Amino acid sequence: MDSIRLNKVSRLVQKELAEIFILQAKKIAKNAMITVTEVKVSKDLGVARVYLSLFGIKDKSQLMSSIRDNQRELRRELGNRLKNNLRLIPNLEFILDDSLDYIEHIDDLLKQ
Repeated sequence: MDSIRLNKVSRLVQKELAEIFILQAKKIAKNAMITVTEVKVSKDLGVARVYLSLFGIKDKSQLMSSIRDNQRELRRELGNRLKNNLRLIPNLEFILDDSLDYIEHIDDLLKQ
């Protein structure tokens, strides 16, 4: 069971990363839409696992590698935004969330 503090930090990181992805979308992903679906922060607040849904692009693995390559810059921007709220900015681990693709696939199968 997660504590209230972990939930608050997770929501805060999710909100700020979503805004960063909106502002930095042209630099990182040319035409893709990036959605931060969930953030799970470790108990020591050292690592944040960020689950991303990607829309409008066919090669999702290439975009994920581009996001991982820009991880330092994203963490720095996150740190600038959260410097008054958190003492330690967590390391970011980006994970592809393909649950919406799976739901769409199941929906297509049911329609057939």
